[in-house]
Amino acid sequence: MISKARFLRRELANGVRVVCELRDLPIVSMSVTNPVGASHESSEIKGISHFIEHLVFTGTKTRTHEQISSAIEKRGGVLNAFTAQDVTSFWFKLPSEHISVGIDILSDLLLNPTFNKEKFEKEKKVIIEEISMYKDNPRTYVMDKIEENLYDKPFGESIIGSKETISAMNRDFVAEHFSKIYDPRNFVVSIVGNCDFDSVCKELEERFKPAGKELVLPQKIRKINKETIEEREGIDQAHFVFAFHAPEFNSREYWALKLLNAHLAMGMSSKLFLKIREERGLAYTVKGFVRAEKNYSYYAIYVGTRKEALGEVKNIILTELKKCEQLSERELADAKNFLKGTLKLSYEDSTEVMEELMFYEVITKAEEFYEQEKLIDSITLEEVRAAARFDNYSIAAVVPK
Repeated sequence: MISKARFLRRELANGVRVVCELRDLPIVSMSVTNPVGASHESSEIKGISHFIEHLVFTGTKTRTHEQISSAIEKRGGVLNAFTAQDVTSFWFKLPSEHISVGIDILSDLLLNPTFNKEKFEKEKKVIIEEISMYKDNPRTYVMDKIEENLYDKPFGESIIGSKETISAMNRDFVAEHFSKIYDPRNFVVSIVGNCDFDSVCKELEERFKPAGKELVLPQKIRKINKETIEEREGIDQAHFVFAFHAPEFNSREYWALKLLNAHLAMGMSSKLFLKIREERGLAYTVKGFVRAEKNYSYYAIYVGTRKEALGEVKNIILTELKKCEQLSERELADAKNFLKGTLKLSYEDSTEVMEELMFYEVITKAEEFYEQEKLIDSITLEEVRAAARFDNYSIAAVVPK
């Protein structure tokens, strides 16, 4: 079982919450996360959190874009960020002796961005190209589409926004929005690696000063169920996603569904992989996943198949889900071993654990990350069988024209 013996937490005087797992290897992964993301946006400004994530890298009051990236990369590190529904997170991975450099860069990004007008317009073009890239990739596009078919606007709209919303944004509005939603007292800092925890906390306390702004609330989320099939020129494969709404993150029902997915659609020995690929030869990729943050959760199964096989694939999925209501104790034991094993393998990556601790802290509390295996072991056969029962589902498909 993953141990929390070397886990530390501290709430600083400035309101910043710091969670940390100490390790001996002389590297450190660290993120600073603002608990505001795409779920806090109306349709009119959809994509603004992601846009801000890009813009802070274009320059600060003290550094150019090149100076920001080179400060990390010339020390052998990685600097990056991501926007999700409920958070926007900025992170680095560095040799431990350079952690102060990393903290300096992240704090500079979050405290001193200039939103230069010329760079603003250039970055707008970059994001419009990113939107085109995702749309041109049918597998990526169908994943956005399934969320649109599970949730009404604005939540169901793409995190990255649309060409229309990004094009309409101006520099002053985005800069003002940034000032409203970024307050250090709401930040969550997640650290995994070799560091002096007291020194890091002291440095974070000195750099981040609370602004006293009200925390932005997410938009109302309305669940729906839709089925869409889009035809597209220039592709040979049909991309199919079957999905339904899932229980809240880290609940017992959530973990029962994770176990169901381990049995049904994870790996080459899973039931759907064997049925769809090995027995019928209908697909190359068959994969299931549970996607969840603080304010939403859904289960999805992706299959890359032939256009004429969509009906057959859908029927196989429905049939195998129905069979899971008769899951055996042996099959449950195998699913538990599989899921616990994948967790242990993921634990090797300090960046992945850094991200998981952050999400747990934002949604519940970071300590619960270390209870996953115990919770998995406690899930009963009837709970997993019940996870296979659902009332409605959504489908999204992109197929050759």
